[in-house]
Amino acid sequence: MVCPVSHDALPVFELGPIRAGTFDPDAIAALRNACERHGFFYVRDHGVAPEVEARLERVTREFFALPHEVKARLPMSKGGSAWRGWFPLEGELTSGAADLKEGIYFGDELGPGDRRVQAGWPMHGANLFPDVELPELRGAVLDFMAAQREVAKFVLRALAASLGLEPDVFERSLTREPLSLFRIFHYPAPVPEKASAWGVGEHTDYGLLTVLKQDDCGGLEVKTPSGWVSAPPIPGTFVCNLGDMLDRMTGGRYRSTPHRVRNASGRSRFSWPFFFDPAFDAVVAPLPGALVRPVETDAAERWDRASVHALTGTYGDYLRGKVSKVFPQLAGNLSP
Repeated sequence: MVCPVSHDALPVFELGPIRAGTFDPDAIAALRNACERHGFFYVRDHGVAPEVEARLERVTREFFALPHEVKARLPMSKGGSAWRGWFPLEGELTSGAADLKEGIYFGDELGPGDRRVQAGWPMHGANLFPDVELPELRGAVLDFMAAQREVAKFVLRALAASLGLEPDVFERSLTREPLSLFRIFHYPAPVPEKASAWGVGEHTDYGLLTVLKQDDCGGLEVKTPSGWVSAPPIPGTFVCNLGDMLDRMTGGRYRSTPHRVRNASGRSRFSWPFFFDPAFDAVVAPLPGALVRPVETDAAERWDRASVHALTGTYGDYLRGKVSKVFPQLAGNLSP
C-alpha cells in the first residue's frame, strides 16, 4: 500500500502490499485522513481477476436485456425473508422517493441446513437465479462475491491498522461470520421528463464497508466537507466507502458519508456494490476511548435525521429498520 494520489479529492490506494502483509506507515496515515475527512477512497491492485469482472459485466447486460416477464419471475416477494430477487424500475425507495433504477439482490448462498437459516434470520438463505434463461448468472455472481469478500477483508485489515488495532481484529469479532450482500443495479438512460430524477437519492450505507464496481458511465457523487464531488470510474479500481457501523465504532471519527447517483451519460449505467457487514446478531459498540459524537449533532447532519450513535440492540435490528423503508411493501418479510 503506497501513498495515494488524488483524484477529484478522493484518494487512490494500492491494496497489493496489504494483501502481502505489508503496512506502510505513510499510506496508513493517508488512509486514516481519508476516513476522517470523507469516508470514501479507491483501491487498485485488488487481486480480482479481470476475467471474473468481464464475465460479470457480460451476464449483467444479458440479464437486464431479458424480457420484463422473465425478470418478473424472480420478484423479491418470492425471496421471502432472504430478501433476494429482482425489482422493477422505480421499485426501490431512497428517502421516500422512487429511484430511477432496477436491480437484483443477492447474498451469501445458504442452504436450509445453515444455522442462520434454521434460526429464521432475515436476509439469510438462497438466491434467486434465472437458471433456465441465463444459467451463467449464478456462477458469475457467486464467483465475484467470493472475490469481493477477499477485497473487503484486506481493506478492513488496513482500516484496523489505521485505527491502531490488530489487523485481524474484525475477522476475530464482527466479521467472523459476516453478512455479505451484493446488488446489481441498472440505471437506464432517463427520458426527458425524468432527466432530473436521481438514480439513487442521498443516503449512507448501513454496515461496515462497501466495495463498489462501477462501469464507465460515471454519475456517483460524494458529499465532502467542500461540497458534492464526483467519484468517476478509474480503470482497474473499486470505490470503497465506510458504512454506519464504522462511524458508530469510531464515535464519528470515521464518517459514513452521504452519496447519490444520477445517470447523465445518455446510456444505460450498471453498478455492482458489495456490502460487507457485521454478523446479523453482532452488537456494535464504540471502540474503547472513542469520543462519541453527540446524538443531536449527528442526527442534525444526517440525511434521515437518525443518529447511528443512538443505536441499541444488534446490527440485525438496525438493518431491519433501515431496509424496511426501502421496500415498505415487503417489510413484513423481515420479521424474525
